[in-house]
Amino acid sequence: PSNKRMEYEKFGRKVKQAFEDSKRRYGAVKLCHVLNGAGTPCSIKRVQRHMAEQGLRSVVVKKYSHHANHGSIPDDKVNILERDFGTETINPKWCTDITYIHVQKEGWTYLASVMDLCSRKIIGYAYGTSMTAELAMKAVENACMESFHSVLKKEEIYLHTYQDTKEARRAIFEYIEGWYNRKRIHSAIGYITPQQKEDEELKKTA
Repeated sequence: PSNKRMEYEKFGRKVKQAFEDSKRRYGAVKLCHVLNGAGTPCSIKRVQRHMAEQGLRSVVVKKYSHHANHGSIPDDKVNILERDFGTETINPKWCTDITYIHVQKEGWTYLASVMDLCSRKIIGYAYGTSMTAELAMKAVENACMESFHSVLKKEEIYLHTYQDTKEARRAIFEYIEGWYNRKRIHSAIGYITPQQKEDEELKKTA
């Protein structure tokens, strides 16, 4: 084979490897950022061409149905952000939301998550079989958190059937701590991971 063909096949292998490293979650745009960041210059169209040739398609489920909880916000739980999600450093602004996850044994279970709006890192979460009044009051609906829960469901929850809360809890932990915070690049923070963004911000204040 010619050098050009060998280079073509080598790039194709890199695309497939980056795709598998994302657990088949990334599309061409994020794969392009990953490859460029790793020192392999490429365009989105080039990545798309190789993905099509190899039959690589993101496993992310497009359908997403958000179960909203409507109701008045208690006087002492007002939304002080007033939908102003901008922030220049970590910690001044957090947001929280609750989402529903179905398991075979216990039925509907609940996940409450807290996100730092600067780094987009999930800094805390609670998972259980009941949504307590206290937990519900903390779940002031917020566009950023709805976005995270949407991604969680499309990239993980909708792709699996969990037998019980133990299995679901382990999957949620692995997704948040092993993937979302430390490996998943985020377009809103310049295609780096939430952990990288937090590290950058901490260096500024050191």
